[in-house]
Amino acid sequence: GFRIRLHQKDLNLALQSARNLGVSLPNTATAQELFNSVAARGGIDLDHSAMVQALELLAEHKVNG
Repeated sequence: GFRIRLHQKDLNLALQSARNLGVSLPNTATAQELFNSVAARGGIDLDHSAMVQALELLAEHKVNG
């Protein structure tokens, strides 16, 4: 899968472009913050499925699977 560090790079570019255009991308910003959370916990080289880890931490609930 696509690595968190690459998602962060691409989402930063999208968010910067949106700022330059005066466009709001709230869902993109939320996704970026979830990826930032994973990266802050040492998961920068995990793939995008690690976003579930961030959601599990926020919910204080482990997803079964």
